[in-house]
Amino acid sequence: MQGSSRGSLVAAQERLETLLGVPGTDRAAVADALFAVTGVLDSSAALRRALTDPSRDGQAKAGLATNLLQGKVDGAVVDLVAGLARSRWAQSRDLADAVELLAVTAEVAAAQERGELERLEDELFRFRRTVDGDPELRSAMTDRTASGERKAALVSALLEHKVCASTLRLARQAVLAARGLRLDAVLTTYGEIAAKRREQLVAHVVVAMPLEADQRERLAAGLRRQYGRDVHLNVDVDPDVLGGIRVEIGDEVLDGTIARRLDEARQRLAR
Repeated sequence: MQGSSRGSLVAAQERLETLLGVPGTDRAAVADALFAVTGVLDSSAALRRALTDPSRDGQAKAGLATNLLQGKVDGAVVDLVAGLARSRWAQSRDLADAVELLAVTAEVAAAQERGELERLEDELFRFRRTVDGDPELRSAMTDRTASGERKAALVSALLEHKVCASTLRLARQAVLAARGLRLDAVLTTYGEIAAKRREQLVAHVVVAMPLEADQRERLAAGLRRQYGRDVHLNVDVDPDVLGGIRVEIGDEVLDGTIARRLDEARQRLAR
């Protein structure tokens, strides 16, 4: 993606990560809903144009997306897609591409939550190698005249009960909805998303007031220098911290909040 589409995708990815970081969020369900939205967008060029028309008011486009999806998918996903419609896109096709990437990210996050992220990455690679190495199998999976049921049955026969749930879900998506791309290219993209997430640290940040964009960038840069890896920020606002910042990365906690300092002062006075 280029130009405005790239910026809109980055903003949407941030909103998705915030959603995925909410306790109790069913990440696999978010992925399923976003894949369903991708299918709706793929099926209607007129809808894609209506949702990405730069001459239309952003709020009107968001309203169209909301009316289309309300009651059909979870409200948080409706809000996410409405935000995508409100954004600017260089090409109408970019919107469907963005929703699919968000769906894959959510499925990869579901695998991560189950402790299966490395397994997912390995299984996607092996599935791609298996298909690439068998011309007859590759032809059967990419045959445009074959029914979806037949292709789904073929994927199930190859992978069901042998791979994790996310691998099976993404393999089916790649085979049944390649969206005009080569199957190996789709599987490669999915694997790259899994690899990127596996290499990225996630920091849970608690602050008293919302962080400005430049503050988020400085914090992410500082943590990247400290840990030597990219760090994604999941930011929660909690007025009870009074001021300062609390950062949790894995089992490590960096607590610079005023509330923490007050607690420490009270403990010293109590001795």
